[in-house]
Amino acid sequence: MENNRLICARVTAHGSELAKFEEILVDYKRYKELLLKLSPPEWQEAQRAKALKAEVLSDKDTQDQQNRDTEESAVRDGLVSSPGRELPSIRETRLSSAHSDTLITGCKVDSDSSEYEDEPELYFSDPQQLLDLLTELTDQNLSLIQNSTRVEETAEELQQSLEIARKKIEEDEEQLALQMNDMNQRIEEERARGNKLKQKVQLHVSLNTEDQDVMLDALNEKVAEVHRSCVDDRMTNLSTLEKVANIESRLSLLLQGLESIPEENLEMMKKIKDSERRTREREDKQREQREKQKERMRRYMERSLADSKKISGRKLMPRCMPVAQKVKVSKVDNIPAEDELHAYLFTSEDIE
Repeated sequence: MENNRLICARVTAHGSELAKFEEILVDYKRYKELLLKLSPPEWQEAQRAKALKAEVLSDKDTQDQQNRDTEESAVRDGLVSSPGRELPSIRETRLSSAHSDTLITGCKVDSDSSEYEDEPELYFSDPQQLLDLLTELTDQNLSLIQNSTRVEETAEELQQSLEIARKKIEEDEEQLALQMNDMNQRIEEERARGNKLKQKVQLHVSLNTEDQDVMLDALNEKVAEVHRSCVDDRMTNLSTLEKVANIESRLSLLLQGLESIPEENLEMMKKIKDSERRTREREDKQREQREKQKERMRRYMERSLADSKKISGRKLMPRCMPVAQKVKVSKVDNIPAEDELHAYLFTSEDIE
C-alpha cells in the first residue's frame, strides 16, 4: 500500500511537472514563432525549405520502420501457419515481441529526442539586434498611429464636407424645384396668352370684308382731306399711296424751307404764332365762360317760371326763439330783374 501511495505521489508530481513543462514549451513555441516572424523573409524561406527537407527524411525513416514491422509480422505469421514446423516456445515469442517493442520504442524516443535535442536556429545572434528591431517596430507603430489619427481627422473633415455638400445640394434642389415650378407657371401663363392671341388673330382674320372696306374708305377720305389742305385743293385722280407720297414730299420741302429762314424771322414768326395761340385760348376761355353763364341763366329762368311747391303740414319751429339780429341797410340801385336780364343777354358784342 505504501509503495502504491509513493508511486501515485511520484506520478502526480511528474504530471504537474510535465504540465509546467508543456506550458513552458507553449511559451517557447510562441517566442519561436515571434522571432521567426521578425526574421527577414529570405531567412524564413531558407528555414521552411530546411524543415521541409527534414520532414521528407523523417517520413522516409517512418516508412522504412513500417516496412520492417510488416516483414517481422509476416515472419511471425509464417511461423504460426506452417504445419510442418513446431510452434516456438512461449519464451521465444515473448522475447521476439519484447525485442520488436524495444525497437519501436527506441525509434519513437529517437524521433522525440531528435525533435527536442536539435538546437533551434535563430536569425538574431545578438540581443541588441532584437532590441533595435523592437525599437524600429515601436517607431513604426507610433508613425502608424499618427497616420491613422491623421486619416481619422481627414475622414471627419471629409465627412463634414460631404454633409455640407449634401445640405447645399438639397438646398440647390429645393431652389431648382421652386424655379421649375415658377417656370412651369410662366409657361402656362404664356400658353394662355398665346391662346388669347390666337383667338384675337382668328377674330381679326375673320373680320368681314365690308368692315375692312369701310376702314379703307375712311382712311382714303382722311388722306384726301390732308392732301387738299396741304398740297393741292383741286380734285385729282391720284391713289391713296400717291397722295401720301405727295404729302411726305411737301413736308420735306416745308422742313427745308424752315431751315432756310433766318433765325430773327423765325423767332418773330414764333412770337406771332404764340400770340395768336394765346388769343385763341383766351377767346375759347371767354366763350366757355359765356356758355356757362348762359346755362346758369337758363336754369335761373326755369326755376323762376316753374310753379312754386306749397309746403303742406305744420311749420317747423325752433325749440327756442333765436336772437334777433340787426340788419344793416345798404343803398342798392333798384334795377329791375328784366333790365338786368336784358343787359346780360344783349351785350355790346351782340349788338355789334
